Amino acid sequence: MDEPRLRRLIAVGRRLVAELDVEALLMDVVEAARDLTGARYAALGVLNERGDGLDRFLTVGLDEEARARIGDLPHGHGVLGVLISDPRPLRLADVKDHPRSYGFPAGHPPMRTFLGVPLRIRDQVYGNLYMTDKESGEFDDADQEAAVVLAEWAGIAIENARLYENATWRSEELSRAVAGFEASLAVARAVGGETELDRILELIVKRGRALVEADSMLIALYEGRTLTIRSVAGQLDRELEGQAVPLPGTAVSEVINRQRTLHIHDEGSPTAVMAGIIARAGLVVPLVFRTSCVGVLCALDPIDGSATFTADHQRVLEAFASSGATAVATGQNVAQERLRRSIEASESERRRWARELHDETLQDMASLKLMLGSARRSTDVDAIHRVLDDVSEQLTAGIRSLRHLIGELRPAVLDDAGLQPALEALGARIESSGVGVDMSLDLPTRASGELPQEVEDTLYRLVQEALTNVVKHAGATRVSVTVARHDGRLEVNVEDDGAGINPELPSSGYGLVGMRERAALVGGSIQIASEPGRGTRVNASIPLPDASDQP
Repeated sequence: MDEPRLRRLIAVGRRLVAELDVEALLMDVVEAARDLTGARYAALGVLNERGDGLDRFLTVGLDEEARARIGDLPHGHGVLGVLISDPRPLRLADVKDHPRSYGFPAGHPPMRTFLGVPLRIRDQVYGNLYMTDKESGEFDDADQEAAVVLAEWAGIAIENARLYENATWRSEELSRAVAGFEASLAVARAVGGETELDRILELIVKRGRALVEADSMLIALYEGRTLTIRSVAGQLDRELEGQAVPLPGTAVSEVINRQRTLHIHDEGSPTAVMAGIIARAGLVVPLVFRTSCVGVLCALDPIDGSATFTADHQRVLEAFASSGATAVATGQNVAQERLRRSIEASESERRRWARELHDETLQDMASLKLMLGSARRSTDVDAIHRVLDDVSEQLTAGIRSLRHLIGELRPAVLDDAGLQPALEALGARIESSGVGVDMSLDLPTRASGELPQEVEDTLYRLVQEALTNVVKHAGATRVSVTVARHDGRLEVNVEDDGAGINPELPSSGYGLVGMRERAALVGGSIQIASEPGRGTRVNASIPLPDASDQP
């Protein structure tokens, strides 16, 4: 290979490995193949998933008129198929003389000399480079050598660009997840220090709008049997606040009844979303709290003018709406004076979850973002692979941690199966921490209707808090949990063999205060007895509703 061509090849290689857009890179490779070999026409055929034909065919040298005359692009038959079945360089003085030649379709420009080389990524054939009609005679050894080296450069560059795109996609997805966590955390923090429902609603629409980059957002809540727009953000008129939303026969009614998101796409004309509000695109997400829909969160028109919100927007907004629904329901309960002290305890729990999300999960997400950012800037393929392996392991651990956190926050079994299975599952989790659990439960069945939802919730939270204290503070090896019916009451006893409560330390922590308040709200009481070195006993007495009071 002569020195001028070698210099050109080196320059081409540098340019290719610096290109991180796969589509632009493929066209650069075809252009370089034509330039380096002096061919009139050049093409790059990308193999299909089976590797037995061409999925794509990129060309240079043909004008639009010639492309139109040719019609369908090749699929890898004839001479082109030779390189697919036998991926080795192929050089022909006249392509029509090859036994596999089928000739050219009508309208195809005449082509005589031919040079083809396979393009590999690592050990896998990605496609083939084809060059035809050298401007000065036949393709020679130097042309073939240049094409082979170019194909090697191209394989490295394509793999690098694909890794970059994958890392970029992961980074963007992670950024969206972090943004969702941050927005949900902001709501949790607001609820932790905010008792004004209007302020919570304002925060939800503003943060939610920014999260999905919507032109406008609104939140509508049930007030009795009426759905009312309570807060708006963006381009919507504030006069909409307080306006009732007609439901019968509307798409919003379906969202509420089925508790499923409505994704409105631009179909050529604006769509009436609700109450005369028109948009080209929209997301109407149900706000579901404890299996009940308390309202809807509605994003209208992407701010960038797109015709639809993406699936990522929908996924992030649904996660945000879940947190928002909890915030709304809590804010509504705060408005009721009889639940004031209960709310204080529940808000303390929310702050604890917010701290755990911030100190653990969110920090892990930020760490992953930095790792992916480093990988994106790297051109070392092995280093990128190592980073992606580390990211995968850390994501697996994060998912496991989130599942555990969600289980503590609100176990699905409590809603789906009832109190007894939920307590048994809680005992199993405590045992996995190294503390033996003896459990004896005599509870009314859910089907009997003797145990209202608020009593189920209270009993579960009391036992959960008591067992959590045993694991965190008692240093116990065993704990017994007994629930028995006696004289129209449920007697709950949690007793451990741990170190007991230190009398020199405060005994009225927020957890114990919250337990007492929860019991009081359902007409019950709690007694806590402890001696240093002799364990702790928590006894709760909860009245069962009189059968005559049941509907």
